[in-house]
Amino acid sequence: MELNKAIQSRCSVRKFNSKKPDWKKIIECIDSARYVPMAGGNYSLKFILVNEPDKIEKIKDACQQDFISQAHYVVVACSNPSRTTNAYGKQGETYTRQQAGAGIQNFLLKITELGLSTCWVGYFVESQIKKALKISKEINVEAIFPIGFEYEKKRTRKTKIDLDNILYFNEYGQKKMKNPKSMDV
Repeated sequence: MELNKAIQSRCSVRKFNSKKPDWKKIIECIDSARYVPMAGGNYSLKFILVNEPDKIEKIKDACQQDFISQAHYVVVACSNPSRTTNAYGKQGETYTRQQAGAGIQNFLLKITELGLSTCWVGYFVESQIKKALKISKEINVEAIFPIGFEYEKKRTRKTKIDLDNILYFNEYGQKKMKNPKSMDV
């Protein structure tokens, strides 16, 4: 699948069929997250691939979203900010979150390319996730991704916001590109 098609067709799926994905494809998706820029070369993003039903049930409870238990696999994205904050101080926390978002986007696009489906779950009780998966307190849980095959293939996708509504030129709120003044020599 070409990149533009993956970007435009990626969507959140909350209903999975019973077919079990090949876990090796999920590993391939996680691998794609290694190719994002990291502040100072400090790779902070980590993934946990969960396939034990009792742990998936605990994750579902921590997220308070029942559809998660339909998935045969759940990926939990975490970040360890310690090296980045040691290098950049408080600003390192921001860099760690930015890096996590970049890595997760690669992961999501690869999932789409390989014909798998997921939903980015950001609402959860972090302490419950940490307890269920034995994650230490200094690690941040960034997001949860139940992985499967979409129950009903490709319903009509909603139109995204128009580019004119998100693009400004040279300053916030400027909707038109100004011609640069010609330079007389």
